[in-house]
Amino acid sequence: MNQRRLLPSTSMLSAFESAARLGSFSRAAVELSLTQGAISRQIRALEEQLDIELFERTPQHVTLTSAGEQYAAEIAPALTIIRTATLNLLSKSGGGELRLAILPTFGAKWLIPRLSDFIEQYPDINVSFTSHVEPFDFSVEHIDAAIHYGQDNWPNADCTFLMNEAVVPVYAPALEEKYRIESHQDFVNIPLLHLSSRKGHWSKWFHINGIEYDASHGILFEQFSAVAQAACAGLGAALIPRLFVDSELKSGALKVFEEGECKSSSSYYLATPKHRNTYLPVESFRKWLLSKVDGHYLS
Repeated sequence: MNQRRLLPSTSMLSAFESAARLGSFSRAAVELSLTQGAISRQIRALEEQLDIELFERTPQHVTLTSAGEQYAAEIAPALTIIRTATLNLLSKSGGGELRLAILPTFGAKWLIPRLSDFIEQYPDINVSFTSHVEPFDFSVEHIDAAIHYGQDNWPNADCTFLMNEAVVPVYAPALEEKYRIESHQDFVNIPLLHLSSRKGHWSKWFHINGIEYDASHGILFEQFSAVAQAACAGLGAALIPRLFVDSELKSGALKVFEEGECKSSSSYYLATPKHRNTYLPVESFRKWLLSKVDGHYLS
């Protein structure tokens, strides 16, 4: 058999793999910075070289044939190896770019204050940040890794466990005087502050502590920073990771009900798209991050 037929060009394979993964010639064109017509021509040339139809085409959409599905599954790992090898070569012995998505409060309160140590250890790695709250699609977002709060189930990603989280009830000193907070039951009488991404946490807290109480009332906020500010202003009690209000607790702006500490059901992970898992800047960041969180709760 002609050896050339067995080794299609990487441009054809890349166009095919992207279109197969994204299910669209137009989305593949955006990802590869080409025109839709160029993607179509590359894939058609690949089909002609292989003498096999890889896509079924209709005016509205394209779908993989059974042969196309099998071929896509088998060439994707090979292309990932090539991309990673090239990235590592271009990273210049440990340098390169690290594009990191972070949770806003986690980044501001925990990661960024420690980041100077990473930069000192890896001065040739350029770090850029983008903030996110919900998981996104790594095949669309050009991100090397992300800090993820939840479970280790991010699609098409490898999740490295970082730490568990423990939350505590906090409130302004004036509320302690007003409500005489001495037990879990006393929080039934206190206005409650909620985070939109964790609406049910107060209800879970009461249930865990043996109290049946409708905790849905109170003020709802989008970010922990706003919840903490509202608590400092005496608007109510907040259930929040101790780390995120460490400075407020040290200054006395907030008080903590120590007996109310509770481990969260979710944890923090470093999520990495599978095709970036062995990228040297990601490996360096993962190693450094694990050295900072090893054996610790976020509390």
